[in-house]
Amino acid sequence: MTLDFDLLLSEIRAGHHRSIAKAISLVEKGGGNAEGLIKLLFTFTGEAHLIGITGAPGVGKSTLVDALIKQIRKQGLKVAVLAMDPSSPFSGGAILGDRIRMQEHTLDKGVFIRSMANRGHTGGLALATYDAIRVLEASGFDVVIIETVGVGQSELAIAQTADTTILVLMPAAGDDVQAIKSGIMEIADILVINKADLPGANKTKADIVSNLELVHQEGQWQPPVILAVAPQGEGSEEIWQAAKQHKEFLVEKNLLQERRKAKIKAEISEIVAVKARARFLDRIDDSPESQRLLTRVLARELDTHSAANNLISDLLRASSGTN
Repeated sequence: MTLDFDLLLSEIRAGHHRSIAKAISLVEKGGGNAEGLIKLLFTFTGEAHLIGITGAPGVGKSTLVDALIKQIRKQGLKVAVLAMDPSSPFSGGAILGDRIRMQEHTLDKGVFIRSMANRGHTGGLALATYDAIRVLEASGFDVVIIETVGVGQSELAIAQTADTTILVLMPAAGDDVQAIKSGIMEIADILVINKADLPGANKTKADIVSNLELVHQEGQWQPPVILAVAPQGEGSEEIWQAAKQHKEFLVEKNLLQERRKAKIKAEISEIVAVKARARFLDRIDDSPESQRLLTRVLARELDTHSAANNLISDLLRASSGTN
């Protein structure tokens, strides 16, 4: 199908939700059309405040996002949400319904909500997330919230994607101890103890604050620890204010560009790895040299590490020969 990229770009820039959704579907599929679209809109990106929200399943991330949307809209800012959902084992699509969770915002032109399947990607974030964020930035959204699945290495992945990372915990669930043990708190810019109406909330906060004080260094950002009861909106204004203060801190200390540079480096590394793997798999199926190496490995004449190194060299020679 031939796409009218200029028309699609103009509609994205105008904030048309249907065209934004179409563009995100396009980048989820990947390929030449997706890359072509990103090339066109890349100039219009980089202005939104990217906020990552992560935490274990069941801590109330989606309810907290809903409360944050309300706070952001009170200031007249446009906000978009990308909810990273587990992939369906059958279709590969997102299986959690974002519009079920946040129905009241669906008619608000200043809010855009989209589920994206993680497609089994390590860390719970699909590679297409990077480009989906750019579509939303080009559409003029002031804030883009990325909500992770909250399993595996998603905490680290979201830290690479966001300007401000919010870690959501809950009391009496061992989350505070787990966060301390795993070092997750190191990537959190704001810590939220949700469901703070449950017993143990104040103790959880005190334990986390004392641990943060032990590792805090002068001149660095001091992550606030905020109690919240998301369904009632309690704590949401404080969280939003903390997020704004964090971005102001990054700008003031000239750290925002440094953080975004690290994010771009991570993204490019992932793209290179994906493209290299695709080329390598084609090569290993078709190359006579790869078949010869596989035969030698099966005969125990060559180990797998040496075979891999030889295949990489073969691929690099083939690549340089075609340039």
